[in-house]
Amino acid sequence: MQEKIVFLDGLSLGEHNLQDKLLERFPNVDYTEYPITKPEQTLERAKGATIVLTNKVILDKKKLNTLKDSLKLVCITATGMNNVDLEAAKDFGIVVKNVAGYSTKSVAQHTLMFALALSAKLPLYDFFCKQKHYASSALFTNLAKPLELLEGKKWGIIGLGAIGKEVAKLASAFGAEVCYYSTSGKNLDAPYPHKSLESLLKECFVVSIHAPLNEKTKNLLNKNNLQLMQNGAILINVGRGGIVNEEDLAKELEKRDLYAGFDVFTKEPMPENHPFLNPEIANQLLLTPHNAWGYEQSKQVLIEGIIRNIAEFF
Repeated sequence: MQEKIVFLDGLSLGEHNLQDKLLERFPNVDYTEYPITKPEQTLERAKGATIVLTNKVILDKKKLNTLKDSLKLVCITATGMNNVDLEAAKDFGIVVKNVAGYSTKSVAQHTLMFALALSAKLPLYDFFCKQKHYASSALFTNLAKPLELLEGKKWGIIGLGAIGKEVAKLASAFGAEVCYYSTSGKNLDAPYPHKSLESLLKECFVVSIHAPLNEKTKNLLNKNNLQLMQNGAILINVGRGGIVNEEDLAKELEKRDLYAGFDVFTKEPMPENHPFLNPEIANQLLLTPHNAWGYEQSKQVLIEGIIRNIAEFF
């Protein structure tokens, strides 16, 4: 019997060569890939599949129950697994596999990009040039807002897992003084000073978030502690949306000289009325559409991991 493999949201990987790699390794499978799958399309498209690939398409208990007679393996084309009901899958004898650690380097580099760009006030000066203000300026330069070196500045990391540790290495290479806050309270033996959250926010020029979203981290940063950050400081979130109360942060940005770089948001895609889209704070923000994981080299590691997970099943 020919195994049927269905990828429900192939567009989530952008331009990729998964199909070629997969059919090269498993030439006899029946492979179908859909760019995007809406909730009401999931069951029809996954019907009869032995293996389903999903990045963000939700497979809840009800859907898994309907698919359980044929479905044997769910391959999540990402690290996070919260779009699949893992308990239900286990009850139905469906194996669920993800690919962990593939994007460590790219997310760390993206974090550094945010820090470098915002310490140089890149959104402001880019706007100044592109709006032709520089073309009409009487001066050869513009130093309206100070450009800052990372060297000698404190860089606080919230969540010192694999990505947090990689960021610590990059920050240290630029001469920043790294400290961290453990959201789990377990990782306390790292070679950097451990701080309370309050101390970290007060002391650090850069604060970057690399933690998972859970009961401990939901709304971890809000109006009560965002006000502790020093003027001119930079807040970076490449962890998960929901860790920062985005409305509270937007209000803080409106009030004072504070900067933020975000790749993740509470609701994705971000809605048109998102508080970060207020033009009054545009020059204090650098936003990317949840693509810090998607650097080309990391995508290839991800694809290799997906094929490895399928190979282990066969």
